[in-house]
Amino acid sequence: MTLLMYLIVGACAGLLSGLFGIGGGLLIVPVLVFSFGAMGFTAEIIMPMAIGTSLATIVVTSISSTRSHHQNGNVDWSIFVLLAPGIAIGVWLGVQTVVRLPAEQLQRAFGCFALIVAAQMAFSLKPKPSRELPAKPVVMIVGSGIGYLSAMFGIGGGTLTVPYLSWCNIKMQRAVGTAAACGLPIACVGALSNIAVGWDKPGLPEDSLGFVYWPAFLGIVLTSAWLARYGAKLAQRLPADKLKRAFAVFLLIVGIQFIVRSLY
Repeated sequence: MTLLMYLIVGACAGLLSGLFGIGGGLLIVPVLVFSFGAMGFTAEIIMPMAIGTSLATIVVTSISSTRSHHQNGNVDWSIFVLLAPGIAIGVWLGVQTVVRLPAEQLQRAFGCFALIVAAQMAFSLKPKPSRELPAKPVVMIVGSGIGYLSAMFGIGGGTLTVPYLSWCNIKMQRAVGTAAACGLPIACVGALSNIAVGWDKPGLPEDSLGFVYWPAFLGIVLTSAWLARYGAKLAQRLPADKLKRAFAVFLLIVGIQFIVRSLY
């Protein structure tokens, strides 16, 4: 039954990744948190394990999604090159923050972030395209911020990268494709960092390597890669407003639940 749940989560996460360039982590992390809690994992490792496993799955999803977006001509590799170094640094710093925060503070932070994203998706809140891409040092700093928050919440970065690129007058489909590509350094550095920092932590379950739980990883990636390709194709022709609002409701529920759980 647990494997079936991971397969379904992977399918949904892959579809979201392809459609919106968000990496699926906002769906994966909450499900893994509840799953790990039901399996009796210690409270101190549940959030880091969920975040680390989510980032590991996004490695596979990002490769598939990026390939599809590249074939459609929607990845701006010149922007990717500017963002990637800062992203890598930010991700490493974000992982260091995750392992040092108390579990309840990390849950509360994730809940607040989920509520912010829910509001953004429900009401299509986004900056108007009103400027050009800034100079290289500024883009690298922005990349660091994207990487840091992505590592904190186990996401592929599209939730942050797409609005930023759109604000900088990058066409939406191209912004989504480039964001999907930026998910790859986020996921790779995030997964490796979580394996390293969790290597010798007490209380880790069997079948884990650091803060990556392999049964969940395998179940999710079996379906996520295929659905990411399909989602990227759908992104070319489907109005996503209704899907975004439905996902916003899910995030609203998740955000409230995480905040309430962190208070008790």
